[in-house]
Amino acid sequence: YAMATNNPSVFLVMINGQIEGANFPEYDDLYCKYCFVYGNDWAPTSGLEEGISQIACRGQGTQPALVWNFPLEITFKSTNPFGWPQIAVSVYGPDTFGNDVVRGYGAVHVPLTPGKHVRTVPMFVPESTSRLQKFTSWLMGRRPEFTDPKVVAQGEGREVTRVRSQGTVTISFNIVTKDMKKLGYDATPSEALSAAEARTPSLAHPL
Repeated sequence: YAMATNNPSVFLVMINGQIEGANFPEYDDLYCKYCFVYGNDWAPTSGLEEGISQIACRGQGTQPALVWNFPLEITFKSTNPFGWPQIAVSVYGPDTFGNDVVRGYGAVHVPLTPGKHVRTVPMFVPESTSRLQKFTSWLMGRRPEFTDPKVVAQGEGREVTRVRSQGTVTISFNIVTKDMKKLGYDATPSEALSAAEARTPSLAHPL
């Protein structure tokens, strides 16, 4: 603490927003979980790092969207932009047997510039790699799952995972930063993103 006082080298990133909803044409009665993933130099100072929404049902008529309006609120402090936070989202819903199964995983970086932003996050599911696995998961109504949803926000081992596209999730952000300019981090968004991705590769756009 004394060091922090003598050397005010910390900046803050304040995140408010919501997971607005999702578009999964094939499914209904879905809920989502989220967690923030960030580098070693980052630490949350207030707010919630993870959460779980209520179950949303599709509206009447032709509107396929599921609406959660699930609030996000967290503040991070850091000494440098490497490992810029990402939000990892996983969506779940009932299968034909009434068991909750994963319907999609996705991740996106928290926006780098202050202000209001909306992100549409592509969601993916891991594919079974063998015919037997596919048949067994079809029979049991189960599909492969990542044991840790944070895997989608990390690059290691990602290339050995086969995924299939499945729906989107929409997230709105209001970002406020404090003391970044004082510390010389007044980079353009593209420069800041490349610095952030240097240690936390995004999997919002899988291979």
